[in-house]
Amino acid sequence: MAARLHRRSFLQAALLVPAALLLPAPPGLSPGRGQALALGGTLPDLDAAAPAFRLEGVSPNGNGDPMASELALADFRGQWLVLYFYPRDFTSGCTLEARGFQRDLAAFHQAGAEVVGVSADDPDSHASFCGSEGLAYPLLSDPGGAVSRRYGSWMAPYSLRHTFLIDPSGTLRARWVGVNPSRHSAEVLASLQQLQAASLS
Repeated sequence: MAARLHRRSFLQAALLVPAALLLPAPPGLSPGRGQALALGGTLPDLDAAAPAFRLEGVSPNGNGDPMASELALADFRGQWLVLYFYPRDFTSGCTLEARGFQRDLAAFHQAGAEVVGVSADDPDSHASFCGSEGLAYPLLSDPGGAVSRRYGSWMAPYSLRHTFLIDPSGTLRARWVGVNPSRHSAEVLASLQQLQAASLS
């Protein structure tokens, strides 16, 4: 019981990390140009290749119902990808964030972008979450945190609430570590549209 309460308090504290908490590397660590440290580890470089992944999870079928799937970063080549990590299905903040991305999903698709969520929950939990919230985008399962670690977004046993915007060539273009779940989707969509407009000018 005490361990559960400690883990819950730790997770609640982790979710309150402000956007400004992007720390420079301590002396001797030298994570590399463009990198920064967040609560979950070293974040991947901006304007460099996004870390590869391949994970099982659920994706909507033709009727919008969740079905088992396996997706990799390479599957999104040629389109923008919003890859968001979150702690746990059915929790209040994660539900708000998921609903926001679902609300704006048509706008993301219109901009040539896909949305994918990642957490440590298993595919059965993801299927229930998608079904209960009407989510029409994939949720992937990262139970050991292998992919979350590559994105500096793991604090066992949870993925942290971090988001990464990856362009059609697989390059990481933006990242968020201080996420307000209620308005985050609109924030990511605005950044996506700004990046696309800048590439046309």
